[in-house]
Amino acid sequence: RKTNGKGEKRGEKVELRKKVTLLRGISIIIGTIIGAGIFISPKGILKNSGSVGMSLVVWIACGILSLFGALSYAELGTCIKKSGGHYTYILEAFGPQVAFVRLWVDMIAIRPAGLAVIALAFGRYILEPIFMPCGVPEIAIKLATTIGITMVMYLNSMSVSWTARIQIFLTFSKLLAIVIIIVPGLYQLFKGETKNFENAFEVNTVDLTGLPLAFYSGMYAYAGWFYLNFVTEEVENPERTMPLAICISMVIVMICYTMTNVAYYTVMSAEELLASDAVAVTFAEKLMGNFSVAVPVFVALSCFGSMNGCLFAISRMFYVASREGQLPEVLSMIHIRRHTPLPAVIVLYPITLLILFLGDIYSLLNFMSFLRWLFIGVAVVGLIYLRYTRPDMPRPFKVPIFIPAVFSFTCFFMVFLSLYSDPINTGIGFAISLTGIPAYFIFIHFERKPKWFQKLSDSVNRSLQIILEVVPTEH
Repeated sequence: RKTNGKGEKRGEKVELRKKVTLLRGISIIIGTIIGAGIFISPKGILKNSGSVGMSLVVWIACGILSLFGALSYAELGTCIKKSGGHYTYILEAFGPQVAFVRLWVDMIAIRPAGLAVIALAFGRYILEPIFMPCGVPEIAIKLATTIGITMVMYLNSMSVSWTARIQIFLTFSKLLAIVIIIVPGLYQLFKGETKNFENAFEVNTVDLTGLPLAFYSGMYAYAGWFYLNFVTEEVENPERTMPLAICISMVIVMICYTMTNVAYYTVMSAEELLASDAVAVTFAEKLMGNFSVAVPVFVALSCFGSMNGCLFAISRMFYVASREGQLPEVLSMIHIRRHTPLPAVIVLYPITLLILFLGDIYSLLNFMSFLRWLFIGVAVVGLIYLRYTRPDMPRPFKVPIFIPAVFSFTCFFMVFLSLYSDPINTGIGFAISLTGIPAYFIFIHFERKPKWFQKLSDSVNRSLQIILEVVPTEH
């Protein structure tokens, strides 16, 4: 650590400050969960569950299961007070090898692909009103997407406070969009528009093989409750804030999702909903006429908020991994004046753009979505495992043991299901994650790296440090 202490004014410590309050915590969680999903894809659940009533049951059940997962994470977050989310918990429970494989898969595939997908939705919807009634050309979407990603990266590199403030604003605009959908929908419902709800549970259409797939879509719509755990070290008073923020957010999201679906079904029949490409836009056209131009804008804002929260959290994971010595040292450095983990934010940029312009994102997501559940399941099993191996650990917030048990069972069931329904993609995903093992041995395990390799990595580290104006944090 040769560069400590230079260029710092008045000897103040360069570190990540505690800037995440309860409101900001809630806005990170809600803002990341409610992406574009509820506006575009409530149809995956309807298609696989077979009837209107069943689909609402699936929405509520997925919410409750996600709440179980979130409560388990609240316990993990209050007893392991380090940032880094899944990675940190797997590291504490199962050691560095497993954690590195998780990190590797995250870095080369899951995160860039996820970011690219949300960003593409952002690009498509922000251009929709301009190109109305025609379609939007692909290259325009990709350019808008690139601009969107660049803006989010810039914001996150410049200021933690501004990132959080904009996140709160975007979360409120999301909830506003949802209220704009729910209120007219419920108004119609109370006026007596119930024809789509009669015989809602037609048994002849319920297809039991489809139900797990409906659950898969539903759990995906709720995914994002773990994002506050990536920034634990920046949360004020985490023992109280984390469980509170997690529970409040999950309840709000559950109510929003269920009511929004009720509103959709009031205005559209199940067949119309399945035929629509973007449900919220169709809904707006049916009820509000010209106002429907505003809906794509709201959806785009919502996507932007998801990208923002996602990047804010993920960069902290790279930051922690680098501090644990599993990624190049430069990633755990912090900008001298702005106190943001600049290198950790920027590192995803080139990979995401590569995937955006070259890769086939959706097949990547198919490879990866099951890995995500596998590792979340592993982290929650880690909670049960830590209960037995380290019973004397201080746990300010404890959940009944059946909650993590039920949740990890759900995760592994979903992994098993994707193996069964799509063995080829799942196999490729496994292959991608296995490349983490040789990577672990090449980059980390061998202490005696060749001289030239060390010289090279040192000089790269130093020059990056000078270009980006970052310094190591003081432990």
